[in-house]
Order: sequence, then C-alpha cells, then structure tokens
Amino acid sequence: MKIILKQVNLLQPEQKLDEKNDLLIEDGVIKKIGGISEAEFKEAKVFDMNNKYCSPGFFDMHVHLREPGREDEETVVTGCNAAAVGGFTGVACMPNTNPDIDSAEIVRFIKEKAAKHLVDVFPVAAATLARKGEAISPMLELHEAGAVGFSDDGVAIKSAGILRNVLEYSKMMDAPIIEHCEDESLAGGAMNESFTSTLLGLQGIPNVAEDLIVMRDIMMAEFTGGRVHIAHISSKNAVDLVRQAKKKGIKVTAEVAPHHFALTDDLLKTFDTNYKMNPPLRTREDVAAMIEGLKDGTIDCIASDHAPHSIEEKEMEFIFAPNGILGLETQIGLAISELVKKKHLTLLQLVEKFAINPRKILNLHVPKIQVGEEANLTIFDPEQIWTVDITKFKSKAKNSPYDKRLLTGKSVAVINKKKMFVDDKMMDI
Repeated sequence: MKIILKQVNLLQPEQKLDEKNDLLIEDGVIKKIGGISEAEFKEAKVFDMNNKYCSPGFFDMHVHLREPGREDEETVVTGCNAAAVGGFTGVACMPNTNPDIDSAEIVRFIKEKAAKHLVDVFPVAAATLARKGEAISPMLELHEAGAVGFSDDGVAIKSAGILRNVLEYSKMMDAPIIEHCEDESLAGGAMNESFTSTLLGLQGIPNVAEDLIVMRDIMMAEFTGGRVHIAHISSKNAVDLVRQAKKKGIKVTAEVAPHHFALTDDLLKTFDTNYKMNPPLRTREDVAAMIEGLKDGTIDCIASDHAPHSIEEKEMEFIFAPNGILGLETQIGLAISELVKKKHLTLLQLVEKFAINPRKILNLHVPKIQVGEEANLTIFDPEQIWTVDITKFKSKAKNSPYDKRLLTGKSVAVINKKKMFVDDKMMDI
C-alpha cells in the first residue's frame, strides 16, 4: 500500500531537517520526499497534512503497563493503544509489576504481548531481585532477553554498595540505571512538605528526600563510570545537582514528567487524589526550575510516568490512595501548551525531548526521515485545541487530573512497523 502525507512540515533535529514537503511511504518504507508524480498521487491514499508536523516517532521512556499482575488496571495492549492515541510509537515499561520484571521469562512475555502492535515496547528490568535492594538481578541475562535499562522504580536502590555493583555490571551493556530518587527514611508522606501541607494537615515529603539520592547516585556514577538516569526529577536542587554533574562530564541524564512542569502542590487543597503522586507535586519555584532545566538541556527528555490505577483505589481517603496519574494521552498537549506556546521550547527542541534523547539514553535506533528508512513517525498538530475527556481514553484506567481541561497540541497520526493509527483506526500500510 502507498500513502502520501501531503504538504507536511518535516522536523528531524539530528538531520537539521525543517521543511515542508510531500512524503511518500510504500510498504512501510519512506520512498520519496518531494518530487512525487501526479500518477503516484492517484495510486496512493493521500492525507492532507497542511499545517501539521511530522517527526521521528515519539518515545516515552517511563510508563507502567501493569502486566503481569494488575491487568484490571492496564495491559500491554491497552497501554500501547493509549500510547498510539497519544502520539507515541515506542515506550519503555517499568519493572514494578507483579511479579517484578526480574527474569528473562517476564521480559520475553512482555515483548511477545507487544510484538504485533504498532507501538514498540522495551522492558526496563529490575536492578535487584524483586526490587528489594538486597541482591542484584541477573542483569546480563535480562539484557540479552531485551531489557534496555535497569531500575527498582517505585523505590531507590537501597544501598550505595548494591548501587555500585549494579553500575559496574551495567557498564558491560552500556545500559542506564534508572533511579526513583527518594531517601526511604524521609518518605511516607502524602504530598510535598510545604506551607500547603501544613495548612492541609498532611504529612509532607521534603525536597531533600530526592536531593540526597540524586547526590548519592551522581557520586556513584562518577566513582564507577556507569550511567545513571534520574527518573521524574521534581526538585529545584536536584536539577542543579544534575546540571553541575554534567559540567563535570559525569554520565548522568534526567527526565521530567509533564505534571512536574505543569502543576503545583496548591492544587491538593481540593483533596483530589488524582493530584497525588510520587515524587509529589511541588512549588512554583520547583516548576520554574523544571522549565529552566528543559531549556538549558540539563533535563534531557520528557516522560509521562503513566501510572494507571483502578477507580476503587483512587476514590479513597487521600492518605491511603495510591500515587500516580495517567500521562500517555495528554502529555503532548501539556508540553505544547506549557512549553511551546509559552515560548520556553521550540518545536525542534520538543522533538529532541520526545523522540531523540529518550532513544539515545536507552541505546535505541533513532528514526530518520530519509529515503529508504522504515517509517517510524509521529504527525501532530501544534495548533489543535481540544478538551480532555477521560471517558474516551484508550487506557483501562481513568485517573487523570486533566479531565475537561483545554489543551493546545495533539497527535494526528502515528506510523510504525508497517501500520498507521489515524482517525481512531489502525490500518496496515
């Protein structure tokens, strides 16, 4: 099958590509960029993409697919459906499933579940057995099975000694150690420790809980020469620590979730559990630091920390409700609304944060927009204004604080693995 994306704006920062042209895709491969004949137009299915933008497929390196163990909340397939709607052709799924992703069998199980879907799924395996921080997982075996990184996500790796071993082993594979940075002895609160937490009478989690582990991990990365990736960074001091580490040449990267550059802890005054997450929503000063970190390159990428929960779990007393919100279907809109429209990032920089840098961190192939390349593309409209409607989410869960919110910027279509998702339909191409 032949398809043509007519008059689409092509963006690929690594290729220094920023032009408007026609794109011919045949049998899932880019055949022509411009110079398409009238006869070829007649033979192909044509999509008018005027005022739309086409980039390498967006990649979310931090999602929770819940399978195996909590298929009532999400499955590999429903998570992939949410990713496709949200504009992502690839995701990395975190290991805090039940059982944890700490064996080659579970890595292969997840990859087999996703094999026929448009969205590529790359498991991140547990750094330690059952994520208990006591003994390292069979890292080489997990990597050979398809794991692209290692993490005890949900908790930080328990001790510097175990972290050292994990980093030493990870160097053999040049794989990142992805850290949830929170000192366990300072954890356990329901929100950010601040004036607002005092006002609400809720136990707080101080910023220093994050900062201490970020500092430890940076020092261990310097000591071992391994690679540390700071997941869902949220505190001002943590961003400063990463900034200084990068200046010293230490192998550290970082991601930020949209809620940490779009929301503050003031919103918890409603006691809406959809604002409860970990790391918690922090202050305006922290939000400003996230935006500055994105602008100057300290923060390498944007990742959703997509965390589905059942309605029954979220609709309980605030202190008992689980942490986390959905993110796959709203994050492009949030990023364009909060970063591009407010002139913090350009569209080219946004593509770097969503498509280029996550794959580089995980040592994955970065798709190019050139003749002969297999099409792995996201087409989005940065001007489309839309209203979030959780009843239309492809995810099994509905725990989003953005319901009924107006956003600007939306995915129009994604193409990957000889498939195209467009107009709410999947088609082979």
